[in-house]
Amino acid sequence: MITKKDTVTPRFDPVIHEPTRLRICGMLSPVKEMCFADIRDALGLSDSMCSRHLNALAESKYIDVYKLPGDTNRHRVTWAALTPQGRQALEAHLAALQAIANGTML
Repeated sequence: MITKKDTVTPRFDPVIHEPTRLRICGMLSPVKEMCFADIRDALGLSDSMCSRHLNALAESKYIDVYKLPGDTNRHRVTWAALTPQGRQALEAHLAALQAIANGTML
C-alpha cells in the first residue's frame, strides 16, 4: 500500500512472489503495455505457461489482459498491462523483499 508518493508499506505478496510472475511484473513495470508474444519469448515460456501466469495475475487484478487487432493480419493480439493496484502490489512486495534482505521481520 502506498501512503505517500515516495513511501511504500512493505507487504509480501505470494501471488507476485512466484518467480515467473515476479519477472512478468518487472517486465511490465516500466512500460504501458506489452504483447503476449514478447512476454512469452523474453521468458522462454510456452503459450500455455505464459497464459497460466498472466491469468493468475489478472485474477488478482494486478494486470489487465486484452486483445487488439493485429497490424499485419486478421488475428487479434493479446496485450498485458499492470493495473494501478498491480503497481502498488509490486512496489509493496519489492519493499518487503528489501526489508527481509535487511533483516527486518515483517
